[in-house]
Amino acid sequence: MAADTKTALLNSAEMAARAHGYDGFSYADLAKDVGIRKASIHHHFPSKASLALALMERYRQDFKKTCEEIDDAQTTGGAKIKALIARYEAALEGGRSLCLCVSLSTSRESLRGDVVAQMRLFREMMIGWLTLAFQEAKTDGTIHGLYDPAQEARAALALLEGAQLGARAQEDPALFQASVALFLGRISD
Repeated sequence: MAADTKTALLNSAEMAARAHGYDGFSYADLAKDVGIRKASIHHHFPSKASLALALMERYRQDFKKTCEEIDDAQTTGGAKIKALIARYEAALEGGRSLCLCVSLSTSRESLRGDVVAQMRLFREMMIGWLTLAFQEAKTDGTIHGLYDPAQEARAALALLEGAQLGARAQEDPALFQASVALFLGRISD
């Protein structure tokens, strides 16, 4: 039961953080959502900072699996990047949510150093994965005008994160598509 409660708390906290940011939810909100006493949350996560750390660690591992699934399912570099773009778009949930790392980035000053370090590891993982996908796209010719895969990777991650923020700010997922349209036009997968 403890593991199920812990998972339920992590799921609830992730949804709350993605929709409202780190500062936009409390243990009282989680207790109500999960159906336990607020004091019981401290058994699993002594502090909100320890909860945020667990969230980012889990999110990074889950996203690593997502990237592996994309690698297994897609045969070109361009198709892999398109699949990642679709994942970032889906995370918007109609303009009501953000990816966890993007959402937590907006509350960086409220986060402990180990949580910020996990966010850094997440972004480094994504840039590494994107660099490999861009290298593959350069080899297979599925992205036009590709010069430096590492620079493309950093720019693509910034584009995806910024497109999410813009679409979330306006609660308009069409803004995400408008933001990435020029980039998608370069992909011929």
